[in-house]
Amino acid sequence: MSSPSSTADDILACARTLIIAGGYNGFSYADVAEIVGIRKPSIHHHFASKVDLVRTLVSRYREEAQAGLSALERNISDPAEQLRSYVAYWEACIKDATAPFCVCALLASELPILPEDVALEVRAHFRALASWLTSVMERGKRQGRLHLSSTPRIEAEGFMATVHGAMLSARAYGDPKMFGIITRPLLDRLSIRH
Repeated sequence: MSSPSSTADDILACARTLIIAGGYNGFSYADVAEIVGIRKPSIHHHFASKVDLVRTLVSRYREEAQAGLSALERNISDPAEQLRSYVAYWEACIKDATAPFCVCALLASELPILPEDVALEVRAHFRALASWLTSVMERGKRQGRLHLSSTPRIEAEGFMATVHGAMLSARAYGDPKMFGIITRPLLDRLSIRH
């Protein structure tokens, strides 16, 4: 029998997969119950409502993303390499289908229909990612490692939009290689070779 924490984790993992496959309204507790192998009341024991489930999922996703960005900061000092590593992470996830789409990017496309508690978490993810990318762009410009055509903030927003758009294109074309085809010129444009 699963422990309570692992059951909650199984529910969250299932919800994440279902959201990536079909969005917020693309699944129900009945779907989760069937896949996880539990009854619907068991889901309600862990997450009183779908809003609670998805809000928790996005909150944890944000924590994972922040931990990943912090690891990039610790392990790679060069801003240009940080951007390349960030893109490479997504390229690998899309190629092997471990995470073929950013959960928050997918949910952002549904913001008009999302419950406010979920929308707040999604917006917080975008603000945090934009803030990190802005800091990378600022350091890269200051260190002479990145060529910016605009302010660091605008470059960061454009970078984030291009990466998320490349995910969408890879999905639309059914071709994981499309992600790299779109993101490589962006990285090349930003990088200053020494």
